[in-house]
Amino acid sequence: MEKHSKKRDAIYDIICSTKSHPSAEWVYTQVKEIHPDISLGTVYRNIARFKEEGKIITVGVVNGQERIDGDTSDHCHFVCTHCGAVIDAGAPDVTDTYSQVFKDIGCTPERHNLVFYGRCHDCTGKRS
Repeated sequence: MEKHSKKRDAIYDIICSTKSHPSAEWVYTQVKEIHPDISLGTVYRNIARFKEEGKIITVGVVNGQERIDGDTSDHCHFVCTHCGAVIDAGAPDVTDTYSQVFKDIGCTPERHNLVFYGRCHDCTGKRS
């Protein structure tokens, strides 16, 4: 039986309560307000555990930091190459589009992680 942990619950709740696709450091800053004695290592270990359990997903590395998502449903992301924002971008059914490719290579997809890159709405008019 798994030991119940208030810190683990707080980490998971914080991840699931935001649409910002946070980094471990951001989660750590948030949970530290509730549990001042928590370490960054504890946050990293729990994030790794949540990924193994399928409770969260990795969106990718943005500006050197792994970004995570508490929404594990199939959906795409848009990463702004200018400001680093990670935005949910809907859930197109790409499986049908690639069905022949999967058939040709003899594979059956179970999920996907599609990420688009470019400039977000706020950065579209800005210059580098």
